[in-house]
Amino acid sequence: MILQALTQYYEDLLAQGKIARPGWAVAKVSWALELGEAGSLLGLFHLQREVPRGKKTALVPQELLVPQPVKRSSGVAANFLCDTSSYLLGADSKGKPDRAAECFAAAAALHRQQLDGAQSAAARAILAFFDRWDPVVAPEHPALQQDWPEICKGGNLIFWYKGHPVTEEPEIQQRWQQAQSQAPADTPEGLCLVTGSHVPLARLHPNIKGVAGAQSSGAALVSFNAAAFCSYGHEQGTNAPTGEYAAFAYTTALNQLLSDREHVRRVGDTTLVCWAAGGQSAYQDFLMDAFYDDAPSEQDIRNTLFRLAEGLPVDWQDQRLDPDTRFYILGLAPNAARLSVRFFWQNSFGTLARNITRHYERLEIVRPTYDNFPTLPLWRLVRETVNLNARSPEPSPRLAGDLLLAVLNDAPYPATLLDGVTLRIRADKQITRGRAAILKAWYLRNSQDEQLKEVMTVELNEQSNYLPYVLGRLFSVLEGVQQCANPNINTTIKDRYFNSASATPATVFPLLLNLAQKHLTKLDGGLATYYNKRITELNARITQTLPARLTLPEQSAFQIGYYHETQKRYTKKEEQ
Repeated sequence: MILQALTQYYEDLLAQGKIARPGWAVAKVSWALELGEAGSLLGLFHLQREVPRGKKTALVPQELLVPQPVKRSSGVAANFLCDTSSYLLGADSKGKPDRAAECFAAAAALHRQQLDGAQSAAARAILAFFDRWDPVVAPEHPALQQDWPEICKGGNLIFWYKGHPVTEEPEIQQRWQQAQSQAPADTPEGLCLVTGSHVPLARLHPNIKGVAGAQSSGAALVSFNAAAFCSYGHEQGTNAPTGEYAAFAYTTALNQLLSDREHVRRVGDTTLVCWAAGGQSAYQDFLMDAFYDDAPSEQDIRNTLFRLAEGLPVDWQDQRLDPDTRFYILGLAPNAARLSVRFFWQNSFGTLARNITRHYERLEIVRPTYDNFPTLPLWRLVRETVNLNARSPEPSPRLAGDLLLAVLNDAPYPATLLDGVTLRIRADKQITRGRAAILKAWYLRNSQDEQLKEVMTVELNEQSNYLPYVLGRLFSVLEGVQQCANPNINTTIKDRYFNSASATPATVFPLLLNLAQKHLTKLDGGLATYYNKRITELNARITQTLPARLTLPEQSAFQIGYYHETQKRYTKKEEQ
């Protein structure tokens, strides 16, 4: 299904003219070799451009459409028109002149094979270049001498003739296209499992580049590089028969998705790409905004999600979003020279919007007035599980991936999410908006305890008599009494007793209530009366003996009660 979806995406983009046709690919090119009519090297063009990288700028190669590069291992294999200095100039800085000469000879043979008999001036100039070029003079050539150390670092070079790359010459394009349409005589044929056609089969699939943590030269999504992986005497790609066209199509589409940095995200060690059937980028833009953007204007995204979840089409960035459009999300992780598929999600875009909407509804909780962000994107959720003061505050890669899958499928949240938040609350004794939202969402989706769900509300539930929740509220009020009585105190009851109060209330609360009475004597009449009334009201809701211990879900209810009451206290202060 993955290869079929990617192949269809390639065909959608090809129909729109947004992707290279078979036999061609986009490659990063750093230099251009300007040729004269007689094949002489006239000059060297710099094709790098400056792009901002943080506070600095960096030179990056230009992306050009070139003939499809070959897949190299350790042998010598030349590319047509665009390659490194070892192949096009026959020289490099690797200290192996014999191998460089072998590479140049392979490149010369390939170009003579493809361009023999060509009539265009550019083709004749390329052939003349290979006839007259002496690799020995490359380091000292006037056009190359100044930049030779940079050229030898491995960047691609391309032939240039009279102001444009030779890849734009119609005759050269036609000759290359004809060569690609003719499969070698020894190419096996069979039924392609992707297209269902009887076609020449690909022995090796092109590499995939851009997956975080994988080899920079690329890694294979489909490969059989050991005898243990093969079956019934098949070798390499014939173990999973894929036509040469399908292999080119799915790898080209996936490489294009990975090169689009605006629509690629990393969750833990997993690199995510997404696409919509039909090839419209507005669907990708919307998902990136819905999942990862935390701008104050995100309320517009919430409104759009609601409409899509209801099955209504919506206009977004001058494009129509159809809830029935098929949408795909692919997660890839590095695995030596190959790639691992962490997950593959496919469904209608409306289903995705509905699942995200339910997730955000479960996360919704009262927030401090200084918090201007309507929603909590995924990165902020996983960030709540790590110690931000650690040397490398990185969340668990497994947690990030599991959480994303839970949201996509509207499935129960992973237990590691609750564990991570609980540990941070115990360590920091802080219940942030994000941590409270995670507790609320986790129990609403995962728990069957209706009494517990009763207090997992957006705002304070003043009618609830659920004991752990009432105790959390009471602790917040007692903390408020202490803060009013001792405004400059360094260590509060939250610092000393929060964990023990939520775990063993029968031991701690008698001490806290006794301490609160002493604090009340320090307050003026009106404030003392207010807090005494609040304590009395909450005590009246405690109709049973304080438990010796609270379970983990009950401790979460305690923490939610504390958060709700604290937000109410601060809201009243700001209103006053």
